[in-house]
Amino acid sequence: MESWFAVWTQSRHEQIVRNELERREIEAFLPTVTRWSRWKDRKKRIDWPLFPGYCFARFNPEELLPVLKCTGVVGVVSFGAKPAPIPAYEIEGIRRLVESNLPSDPCPLIKEGSMVEIVSGPLAGVIGRLVRKGPRARVLLAVELLNRGFNVDVDVCDIDQIDVPVAARAAWCLSSQ
Repeated sequence: MESWFAVWTQSRHEQIVRNELERREIEAFLPTVTRWSRWKDRKKRIDWPLFPGYCFARFNPEELLPVLKCTGVVGVVSFGAKPAPIPAYEIEGIRRLVESNLPSDPCPLIKEGSMVEIVSGPLAGVIGRLVRKGPRARVLLAVELLNRGFNVDVDVCDIDQIDVPVAARAAWCLSSQ
């Protein structure tokens, strides 16, 4: 049975992978948004992938080899040794968004309570805990030793979830109780 899968591509090879998949008669979907790109001597409109490093393909997971042999393919997103299917409604939602030309902004899928790093703005590089999501995310910055902290509101697109070592997570959980 055919399902949708995320195909991991080499850097900036998303369109090459899509073309290779289609050449092999495998249904492919590469959602893009048009942006202006500027060089020293000119400006040009370019289609940028919504999910850099990934292309979506619909195929039978038992027939994985033709996908893996495509130029630019690094692998297929998998759990264990099995390719992880993507629900068709998620692909359809992204397809309809792209076709609608509605303005949209990418944002991380982060759960409240996750450790995050602020990646841009005056607090770039600062690590805290996500307290509240929304257009303005609230991040708790703390000094655990003193059992004190401050909340700061930042744009949700300015944060990324990070992995924190288990020992540090345990210390955080103990201090926040």
